[in-house]
Amino acid sequence: MKKYRIGLLGFGNMGKTHLYSVNNLHFFYRGLDFTAEVAGVCTATAASGLTAKEFGIPFVTTNEDDIIHNPEIDIIDISTPNIYHYETLKKAIAAGKHIYCEKPLCVTYGEAAEIAELAKAAGITAQIVFNTRFLAPIMRAKQLIDEGRLGRLLSFRSAYLHSSCTDTAKTAGWKQNRDICGGGVLFDLGSHAIDLVYYLGGEFDSVHGKAQIAYPVRKGMDGKEWHTNADEAFYMTAELKNGACGTIEANKIALGTNDDFRLELYGERGAIRFDLMEPNWLYYYDGGAHAGQNHNTDLGGNSGFCRIECVGRYSEPAYPLCGVKAPVGWLRGHAGSYYSFLDAVHYNKPAIPSFDDGAHVQWVME
Repeated sequence: MKKYRIGLLGFGNMGKTHLYSVNNLHFFYRGLDFTAEVAGVCTATAASGLTAKEFGIPFVTTNEDDIIHNPEIDIIDISTPNIYHYETLKKAIAAGKHIYCEKPLCVTYGEAAEIAELAKAAGITAQIVFNTRFLAPIMRAKQLIDEGRLGRLLSFRSAYLHSSCTDTAKTAGWKQNRDICGGGVLFDLGSHAIDLVYYLGGEFDSVHGKAQIAYPVRKGMDGKEWHTNADEAFYMTAELKNGACGTIEANKIALGTNDDFRLELYGERGAIRFDLMEPNWLYYYDGGAHAGQNHNTDLGGNSGFCRIECVGRYSEPAYPLCGVKAPVGWLRGHAGSYYSFLDAVHYNKPAIPSFDDGAHVQWVME
């Protein structure tokens, strides 16, 4: 059985999430023709390297070249801050490695488009991490849309809301610093909010946006007074190539929210709603089921949205660890994303979402 050895660049929250996905893949998918392991990690500091060793990783370094140019490493997993992606991606592509890269792909569309072309020319398997695509409700939504159950798409709303920037006494993180993140909340939460509209609704045609900084002065990463240089909220109106119009919001100043990602799509024949805080359900409205039927409409009859119980009902070879009725959460999307990538690597299939997809999202953000 083929074993793929992964070099993980970055060991923050997302690096650990990717490690979890790799280490537990066999709990989510059965009958696999391959296995994978994180064989090495590049961390920013020696201290974070000690943390990596606590997770049983055999090789730890602070120089990413030690990972990228290691002949025993098959895959490069990029979980570093956004501004470092471009140069790292070029090195990994030149080294002939398959690549799994956190979003956003780069910090400019020009960089992202170049990387997408380089990856195709090199013949490597390359996937960007839009993990929400791999939650069962979103996969079910894609099925319904592909079956034509929504008909012509007319409008959409996509909003990703956090409250992580509401406390001005809290020290800012690197995702709030444009010099490191490259684009504030638009690049962080906004990339996900844009991608799901793109994935389910189609390519964008035009966009208009407004950035907001609610707290111009706060504590910087060093604890000293700092002038905010990246958007804390971003609001967009957009039109897709199919004519659908809607709004997209990325917001870290939404008091009272946690990881509130809400998506609504409205078509001529049906509609869907999804909320990441309720990741086990997809809400679907079948316009045809309520139009012209001879049923009792007193007190509403059977009209309204249907709640589809997606929970653990994934297609083979997904394995319902605790049964198909057991609730799932955010991590399940990451496990599905990593499985999809490794399956593409093993069977030499195109990885989806591709670097081309990442470049399109980058174009929208820019």
